[in-house]
This record gives sequence, structure tokens and C-alpha cells, in this order.
Amino acid sequence: MNAEVALPVIIPFIAGSLSLIFFRSNAAQRWIGVIGTGALLLASIVLLYNTYTQGVLVMEMGNWPAPFGIVLVSDLLGATMTLLAAIMGFAVAIYSLPTISEDHEAFGYYPLTHLLLAGVCGAFLTGDVFNLYVWVEVLLVASFALLILGGERAQMEGAVKYVALNLLSSLLLLSAVGLTYGLTGTLNMADLAVKLPLVEDQGMVTVVAMLYMVAFAIKAGAFPLFFWLPASYHTPPVAVSALFAGLLTKVGVYALYRFFTLMFSHDVGYTHEILLWGAGFTMVTGVLGAAYHYEVRRILSFHIVSQIGYMIMGLALFTPLAIVGGIYHVVHNIITKANLFLLGGVIYFLRGSYELKQVGGLWRQRPMLGLLFLVSAMSMAGLPPLSGFFGKYILVRAGVEAESWGIVAVALGVGLLTFYSMIKIWAEAFWKAQPEEHAVRAEEFERNLSEKSLALMVLPILGLAVLIVLMGVGAQPVYDVFSAAAKQMLDPTDYIEAVLGVTP
Repeated sequence: MNAEVALPVIIPFIAGSLSLIFFRSNAAQRWIGVIGTGALLLASIVLLYNTYTQGVLVMEMGNWPAPFGIVLVSDLLGATMTLLAAIMGFAVAIYSLPTISEDHEAFGYYPLTHLLLAGVCGAFLTGDVFNLYVWVEVLLVASFALLILGGERAQMEGAVKYVALNLLSSLLLLSAVGLTYGLTGTLNMADLAVKLPLVEDQGMVTVVAMLYMVAFAIKAGAFPLFFWLPASYHTPPVAVSALFAGLLTKVGVYALYRFFTLMFSHDVGYTHEILLWGAGFTMVTGVLGAAYHYEVRRILSFHIVSQIGYMIMGLALFTPLAIVGGIYHVVHNIITKANLFLLGGVIYFLRGSYELKQVGGLWRQRPMLGLLFLVSAMSMAGLPPLSGFFGKYILVRAGVEAESWGIVAVALGVGLLTFYSMIKIWAEAFWKAQPEEHAVRAEEFERNLSEKSLALMVLPILGLAVLIVLMGVGAQPVYDVFSAAAKQMLDPTDYIEAVLGVTP
């Protein structure tokens, strides 16, 4: 039965439904938020452990066997991504307690957050292409509602760009789904892995693959259709920004990895070469945008784009080591990027602004906060012994082994510019003294922030920082899990056999 495969989808739906039942009680919704995401975290840990020890797990909905029925599938990639979604949900739920206003809570913040988590986990665990589209639309609806929660002008402007390009992506995705069914008569991923190589017109298969590539690249925030991301991610409450930064673009990256290892590896010389060029341009454009801006969330939003390039690089090189490096970088980036957004929120609540020119002096007053920022920032820049170093090192080594010197040079150069951007935030927000003309506003904000509220904000930041350090100093067991995941992806025999019950 493998019921544990469905729990990461069922739990957020239950928590969201309870939040609606207690819609008039903000306090009840907060408790449900923490308990629900905590239960999701426990269920995801169990799922990853069982998947690692038992192999690919499959749950057939309504006892209809694949490929005719809907299936949920947990391999190591899907289970790992589900665990990360649960970690992000739990961290943001705690961070939300002192930071989300009662007005936002009253207009559905918690039910929408649970719906978003359900959509993300469903996308990671589905074994069906059409249901992937459905889960992506679920999280799109929830994310759009969270994006405009509050109704400020900047939010509306960002939401228009966010929705416009994501609807274009959804249209391309749905078109690709229809063409896939027309070519093969199936939408089950494992069945497609068997039937797509048998299609007579392989040129048409490549066309469909490109439609998927463009659709998922837009959702991932990759070059050239990435500008919706930095235009929107800095507008909602910072807890929402952190959740978006950690999860939403990674659904697009996950889908690229799933589709272009399991189903569309028939023309690697063409499809993955395009991915490689896209990875390079994504890295460069993202990091240049980050180097230009001086608003914390805009800097971090452009770095989301830049880091997506590293993730796509791992898939594009398409070697076992590169896939491991790509997965490592995805995991590291989800944790680190979300943590930097949470830290940016603390800067705002202490100083009253996200503009670097208006803040300063935090190192002298809050050295612990400065240390936590350095852990995440230096990990993002790729300094040892933190998690970001190992992700980039593995990718660069894979590029050298594949003799892809161009992408290696780009990756190293972008790493230096990332370091510059992180040092820029450190120097402006922590090291220099705050400008006198903004000191009065900062004092007012700091008086309004109780030590209890600050402790609740720092608690998830501390937890994520510990994970960043552990993924660095304890890299070997993490590498072993990701190596096993890469092996499953590059040799999908176990996946196909578990879903269809036959050896391909």
C-alpha cells in the first residue's frame, strides 16, 4: 500500500481545512500552522528513510494499477525534495508567528500556505505528467493569492508579471501534455520512459521535449524569461518571500531533472547542449542583477536566478557526478536562500528598511545575527567547509571531467561575483554605522520588536544555519544519498519496475 507516500500531500490538506474551520481564530490558525508543518516534516523524514532503505515506493490511488490509474511515486529525488519542502514549511511557520500581521492572517495566510505546500509536495511525488500540471496549478493559485495578500501597489505590479509569465508557462505545459498523449497514448511517467523511445518520429519527440523545457525553465526562473521573479519576490511579507525563494522555482528545476533524465534523454547532444547554454546565461544575468542592486530582497531575488544556473548546469552536463552536484546544489540552495530571506526580514524589523544605504551597525549590537548571516552568505558564495562549497566543487569538477571549460569558467566567475554581493550586504548592513538620518526610524522599529518575537524569528534561522554547516562538515553521508539518487535517475530501471511491475 505504501500509504506514507501520500501523507506529505494529505497532511497539508488536513491542516489547511482545519485552518478554514477555525478561520475566525488567528491563534488557532497559528497553532495549526506549526503543528501541521511539524507533522509534515516528520512524515517526510519517514518517507525519505523508507525510500532509501526499501527502494522506490509506489501508491496506486483507488487501487487502479499504472499506467491506467493515478500513482504517487517516491524515489530518492522526490523524497529528498519533499523533505526540503517540509523543512521550509516548518521554518516559515515558526518565523510567521511574530512577523505576519493579524490582517494577513484574517485573509487566509495559513490556509493558503498549507495549500501551497500540498501543491509542492504533490508535484514532487506524482508519477503522472498531467497530474504534475494539476499540482503546479494548485501551487500557482496559492502563490498568487499569497503574493497579493495585503493589496499594496508594489505587490499588484509584481503579481501581474508573475501571473502573466506563469500562465504562459502553464499553456506551454498543457500543450506539451496533449502532444505527449497524442504520441504515446499515455501520461504515466514510467510508461512514457518505455514508450517514447519507440515513437517512430523522434523529431516530434524532441519538439515536445523543447516545449517542456521552455515551460519548466520559465517556472524555474531561468534565462531569458526570468524577469517575473525579481519583479515580484521582494513585494510580499518576508515569510512569504522566503517560502517562495526556497520552493517555487525548485519545482521547475525538479521537473527539468525528472523529465530530462527519465523521459527525454534520447537526444542529449541537442537538448542538453541548449540546457548548458541556458545555465551559463542564467548564472551571468542573475549575478549581474544582484551586483547592481542595493535592496536586500532584490539582491537575493536576482541570486535565486543566478543559482538556478548552477542547478541546470548539473543536468546539462549529464554525467553521474554532475547530477550529484546538481542535486547537492539544489538542496543547499533551498536551505541557504530561504535563510538569507529570513535574515533580511530580521534586518528590516530591526532597522525599518531593506535598503542597504539606510541600515547599518548590526554587528556591534547583534553579533549573533551577524554570525548567522555570515554562515548563510559564505555558503551561498561557496566557501568551505559550508554546504555551498561542496555543491559548486562537485559541479566544477564534473565540468572539468567533461572538458566543458566554458561553463566551468562561468561558474567560477559567477562565484566570485556572488561573494562580492554577499560582502556588500555584510558591509552595509552589519559593519558600517547606520546613517544618522535613519537612526530614529531604526530605534522606533527596534522598540516595537520584543525580545520574544526576535527569538522566534532567530530560532528557524539558527536551525537552517546548523543544517548548512552539517551539510558541509558531514558531506560524505549526504553525498552518498545524492549519489544513490543520481544512480536511480540515470538508470530508471528500478523506477519503471516499481511503477509498472515489469522490467523494461
